[in-house]
Amino acid sequence: MDEFPLPGGIGVSHLRAYDWAAEDGVCGGSPHLHLACTEAYVVTGGRGAVQTLSVGGYDETALEPGVIAWFAPGTVHRMVQGGDLRVTVLMQNSGLPEAGDAVFTFSPTVLADPAAYAEAAALPKTDDAARQRRDLAIRGYLPLREALLDGDSEPLRAFHRAAVALVAPKIGEWVPRWQAGALKAAELTGAHLKALADGDGSHLEQSGVRVATPSNPDGYGMCGRRAEYDIPGVTAPYGGGSAIDVEGRS
Repeated sequence: MDEFPLPGGIGVSHLRAYDWAAEDGVCGGSPHLHLACTEAYVVTGGRGAVQTLSVGGYDETALEPGVIAWFAPGTVHRMVQGGDLRVTVLMQNSGLPEAGDAVFTFSPTVLADPAAYAEAAALPKTDDAARQRRDLAIRGYLPLREALLDGDSEPLRAFHRAAVALVAPKIGEWVPRWQAGALKAAELTGAHLKALADGDGSHLEQSGVRVATPSNPDGYGMCGRRAEYDIPGVTAPYGGGSAIDVEGRS
């Protein structure tokens, strides 16, 4: 059987939200946004919330088993631990998050310096490093939230502009990943539809079951400890990337 990716060329991982308290007393993950990808949380256990910032304001959405919450590009999101919160993450455009389609809410000074940002965003290898990265993002997040609560969306818009400037030089690297992942999956569906209309079902001979198990069952993500998967058929499986990337995984 030929290899093929998950439906739609998505990425998947499992998260257990961090239970470390931040400076505002809230336990949870590192606030960040995605620039080209929609992300979804499928809650599988425990309780918690996701705090979100958009130009429309601040919101907090309860997370409990059975809830699916998703957010469009540009939505700053912070996973909040309420008690054994566990989430399956579905990420649009597998391969792009590893290439940097996420930006932490670090301070404007860090965001303006690509080298400083890459150092601060590097994939952590210890609890202390993960917590330090989370706390740095929280310190930039809280002023954005306070401004929105006061009715001022300009600081968030400024963060959007800084995020775009930070990743713009990488877009040329993103396009081939998207073409080999989500676009290829959509084009394959088009080819199947055309074949079926012509009475050709030869692609059905590629049927069968593919199975993946976690390649890293206890890694560090933006929001919590994450089980990562290497899914065949994409240029960079969700959970890949390197410490020198503008790392972008939930």
